[in-house]
Amino acid sequence: MTKETINIGTRSSKLALWQAHQVKDALMRCFPEMVVNIIPFKTKGDAVLEVALSKIGDKGLFTREIENALLNGEVDIAVHSLKDLPTDLPEGLRLGGVLPRGEVRDVLVSRDGRSLKELTSNDRIGTSSLRRQAQILHKYPYLKVVDIRGNVETRLRKMEEGLCDALVMAGAGFIRLGLEEKITEFLEPEVILPAVSQGAVAMEIRSDDSLVSEVVKAVTDEMTFLTTNAERAFLKTIEGGCQVPVACYSQLVGDNMRLTGMIGAIDGRILLRETVECKQAEAQKCAVQLAQKLLNSGGRQILETIR
Repeated sequence: MTKETINIGTRSSKLALWQAHQVKDALMRCFPEMVVNIIPFKTKGDAVLEVALSKIGDKGLFTREIENALLNGEVDIAVHSLKDLPTDLPEGLRLGGVLPRGEVRDVLVSRDGRSLKELTSNDRIGTSSLRRQAQILHKYPYLKVVDIRGNVETRLRKMEEGLCDALVMAGAGFIRLGLEEKITEFLEPEVILPAVSQGAVAMEIRSDDSLVSEVVKAVTDEMTFLTTNAERAFLKTIEGGCQVPVACYSQLVGDNMRLTGMIGAIDGRILLRETVECKQAEAQKCAVQLAQKLLNSGGRQILETIR
């Protein structure tokens, strides 16, 4: 038995609505008779644009309003970019599943088509991410990083208005919005390690809703679930969120999983990075050990300076 009607809660941005429609389409392919509604919400992170994310200090910036609707039964599934979903969820909620992962890499978009290595000390790179800032300044210490927030279109407009000379953002957003032609270059993980779970679409559900759990399980990509859960175990051990300069990226290599983790100082002077490989069944345990190794190698001190 499955539910006849599913209500999906999502942020109201164009990208968030695209993600919600991907979930809706997946559900309707599996359950053609099901009625699926999409209900948009405005979150605190959408409303407070003049303050840097790192200064707001709220792990549920882009999720809380939707989670409240999930808890009170207004919606059955909350759809998020998994990278925005805190590792500690409200009591009564859990991560039900994920769609197949999209593009994981960050991208550079520059006003004049220059690549990252072609930018000079006169150029300003716009990003809202301390993770990106730490890695950019570590590799290119002469660049200036400025805080630029908003959805994809807003950031592009700010760049064209002269607030920065280039942007570094998640590539998945550009691809999903059909803006690939705006991308100057893809930044490989060796240059900028992606955010935990970047490119994955999450379906958050009520812990006790067995019917919705079965529905979500039917459209979940198991390999994406495996890799992103390992990355989230790393992040949970670090006790980080969107506003700390940490990253973890997992890749399947045959029967093994390769995990790369990073903790960096926001001025770029110190960057700790480590790669480990383990059996898939031990991925979460391995991710925890990787996080602990980085913390014990100086990462804890780095994070204490910005918390």
